[in-house]
Amino acid sequence: MDKDIKSPVYEHRVIEFVTVAVEYCTYLEQAEDKQRHEFIDTTLKILPLLYLKGALLPQYEIFSDFSPVDYVTEENYDIIRNNIAFIMGESDDYLDVFVEDMKYSDTPILSTVSENLADIYQDIKNFVCAYKDGNEESMMGALSVCKDNFKNYWGQKLTNVMRALHETCYSVQDDDMTFEE
Repeated sequence: MDKDIKSPVYEHRVIEFVTVAVEYCTYLEQAEDKQRHEFIDTTLKILPLLYLKGALLPQYEIFSDFSPVDYVTEENYDIIRNNIAFIMGESDDYLDVFVEDMKYSDTPILSTVSENLADIYQDIKNFVCAYKDGNEESMMGALSVCKDNFKNYWGQKLTNVMRALHETCYSVQDDDMTFEE
């Protein structure tokens, strides 16, 4: 590659997304001992950044037969989901109207904060791991897949789960649920 041409995988906006993505994944991986109020407060600060940086990612077409590697195993996924479900307790469930199944229902669909955050984690972690490997072709493929998945999958999940977390954060009447401003 020409020294004057910088690879798109190292663009400023891509590196900013990688930085926020690593923070998100690391936080969920270390969330096991967090209290609910701390978890919600921090998550409500990370998710908007993740959304913003995801929306700013460039769209690239991949012309090879790129097949993304699934770094997140079912066991890893379940650990993240179960830890979040434990932290959220009775506040894990919420009604969602922005899901595909809603087209066939007159009532909202039950969703969980834990499953939605774990779904986002799985996609983001696979992307981050591809970047960590350092192969530019894989990084470019992972970037393309991540942007497509943001538009078609996890971007909507992120906004849905933020609504549920916001509701839990600001409507709780419990004395132990005080949030810093």
